[in-house]
Amino acid sequence: MKTLDPVSFGSNEECLLDFARHTCTDMTLQERANRLFTDKEILAPMVRASSTPLRCLALSYGCDLVYTEEIVDRAITTSTERTFNETLGTIDYCKKMDSFSSKVQRRMEKNKEPPPTVLRIDPEVERGKLIYQMGTGEPNLALPAALMVQKDVDGIDINMGCPKKFSVSGGMGSALLDDLPRACDIISTLRRNLSIPVSCKIRLLKDDRSTVDFVTALVKAGANAVAIHGREPGDESQKSAKLDRLTNVVRLLKSSSSSSVGVPIIINGDLYTRNDMVNKRRETGADAVMLARPALYNTSIFIKPSSLTRTSTSTSTSPGGRDEEEEEGKMKDGEDETRYGFDSELLLSKTRVVQDYLGYAMRYHGNVKNIKYVVCEMMTNRRTPTSLTHHMPLRFDGGQTIADVCACKSMESLCKLWDVSVSESTRNIRQSIGEAVGVGGNGGGDLHRYDDGYFLDPKGFLQKQQQQKETIRGCSSTIVGGKGDCDRIVSNNEDDRARQCKRSKIDEIG
Repeated sequence: MKTLDPVSFGSNEECLLDFARHTCTDMTLQERANRLFTDKEILAPMVRASSTPLRCLALSYGCDLVYTEEIVDRAITTSTERTFNETLGTIDYCKKMDSFSSKVQRRMEKNKEPPPTVLRIDPEVERGKLIYQMGTGEPNLALPAALMVQKDVDGIDINMGCPKKFSVSGGMGSALLDDLPRACDIISTLRRNLSIPVSCKIRLLKDDRSTVDFVTALVKAGANAVAIHGREPGDESQKSAKLDRLTNVVRLLKSSSSSSVGVPIIINGDLYTRNDMVNKRRETGADAVMLARPALYNTSIFIKPSSLTRTSTSTSTSPGGRDEEEEEGKMKDGEDETRYGFDSELLLSKTRVVQDYLGYAMRYHGNVKNIKYVVCEMMTNRRTPTSLTHHMPLRFDGGQTIADVCACKSMESLCKLWDVSVSESTRNIRQSIGEAVGVGGNGGGDLHRYDDGYFLDPKGFLQKQQQQKETIRGCSSTIVGGKGDCDRIVSNNEDDRARQCKRSKIDEIG
């Protein structure tokens, strides 16, 4: 691999990196944002999941726009270099080896582990369709990260909805919902300095008017689009999203009285079928829909009916004057409510979706632990509203179980379990770049901690985490020194953990 300047392109790669977003010089930034977000079905940012394999799988099924997983500002700016991976044809942001301790470096060299890849982009597949989501709490940290990646992505999105402690304690995620001036400062700083659209993803606030006012302020600060998740911070994913509230909020934002809000509004939350997507968008007047857990349950939900994907070129017309092809493809009122539900004829089998995903995981040399995590998420609906789980069977053609997946220690064994062939050329390529697929091969470095117990024994896993937290608190309380000294040490430790959260979290998907 050869190292590239973080903010400029080498002449030999311009054919790959001349993204469509950088050629629309005759359009304003908001016009570009409107084109990017309007009438789109979007893959949501999901920790661990929204990496290159899932993003490209979703695009292959018909998804219009994909988000990266949330990447904390310092994860991309601290000891990270941008490279062009000539073997894969991808743009990689990797941690530098010298950013690790000598002990870790020796372990990585012994195990032939390449440095962790923070972000991998396939410009040929994702050109014009990729949004980089950032976790940040300060404009002076957000801007360098955005500047570093802006020539490789189509937009920058700020996470303002994650309610998890790691995010909130660092002043990120849903903490921004309680600090409107800081949230607006981040947006306005990015808008003043970037050449690509800036958006944000939020959750519902305590009431509809507060939510509308918050969105309106973000738009005035410069937000080019806003995605709204139909839950409040702290709402359990097993309980249904507050879609009635979401509907009212979007209608208020789209009403003539909210003249200051003229940007795309994206809705997110419990849209588990194509009917849900079509009908809720029609009901709210939203510009686009975003899917997280529904896309993990069956990524082929993005496959569109022919009436939505057909581009008519016929010149013949029906007796009524309409194009015959258009007439044939048009749905009758209510037809979408019966044809495109949980048993939609458009959906592929879950087994086929997992197999397709593994194909992309091999193509992009995914880390085996990360790939296992995503496959296990595809095999469970434990974070789905309980009112919907009876519609969502977990059947697989080969009878595979989560325990079978967790038992796999390599990409090769995982592919064998799902009857996915690994070509000799793919095996050779992985080995040539230090990402072996045999026993013990990990498919490259991973920034996340992974434990099979997360899926095999969720309750035990949570108890183990709680015990570890109590141990940390116990150690902190025994520090010698005055109370002020202890407070400062504990505070510093919490800040460090927040800044390094990308290495330690196994997060719930939003």
